[in-house]
Amino acid sequence: MSAFFLAPSVLGVALFFVLPFLVVIFYSVVNNPIQKRFVFLENFVRVFENTAFRLAAANTLKFSFVAVPLAVVLALTLAFVLERQIPFKSQFRTFILSPMMVPIASVVLIWQVLFHYNGVVNEFMVSLGGDKIDWFKSEHAQVVLVILFIWKNLGYNMILFMAAISSIPRDILEVAMLESATPRQLFFHIKMRYLSPTILFVTILSLINSFKVFREVYLLTGDYPFDSLYMLQHFMNNTFQSLDYQKLSAAAILMSLVMIVIIGGLFLIENYVGKDVEG
Repeated sequence: MSAFFLAPSVLGVALFFVLPFLVVIFYSVVNNPIQKRFVFLENFVRVFENTAFRLAAANTLKFSFVAVPLAVVLALTLAFVLERQIPFKSQFRTFILSPMMVPIASVVLIWQVLFHYNGVVNEFMVSLGGDKIDWFKSEHAQVVLVILFIWKNLGYNMILFMAAISSIPRDILEVAMLESATPRQLFFHIKMRYLSPTILFVTILSLINSFKVFREVYLLTGDYPFDSLYMLQHFMNNTFQSLDYQKLSAAAILMSLVMIVIIGGLFLIENYVGKDVEG
């Protein structure tokens, strides 16, 4: 009887997730969708030799390795700050959460006003005696993107951490304080261990979101942005428009493998850090 109720879910997963992924794997090892001649790793070699792919992969990894740790650390810090009794706590929390309610098109418009060549930031820099920077066409472009990413994702991450902090057993903290544990010991040996699953979840969520910044960059700069803003999804989108499905599929498989390795490493770290808590 249970199999009968599970059948629709299993069928849906197989039809909309497993089957498309198998089709992508098939396309990645054939010469094209028409002839379907098996070429094994030839498409992967083509992707690796592609200058645009190497640029997009390097930019995406650089962005993720900067933006994701910042998003996690800042959200965790804010969560601990807002757990304390501070003035205007409610108003500050509302301010941090407000970007979640703003449509992405409006966010991009705000960033264009701020970081345009004749925008607010450059006018402020000129008033201080500095020079104007063409933010979206310079090596500083990723700085703008990191700020945008953090501003958009900080509130949601903070809410997840606040929920996790509130679930830490108070009796364990009280016993530790009675045993003369220092604030440093409380933080690293108790709080961080109980927070490790949430830190893992927020990190994975932020990592996935960092691979999806194409929407923001596309609205800011279009299909072919400055080199430092050319991301993997730009490469995917442009390859799809050229109907090179086999190269697109090979690039998608490579990106999936990188994500699996990174997420697997995060799981190993979390299992090591939080094993005492789970036990």
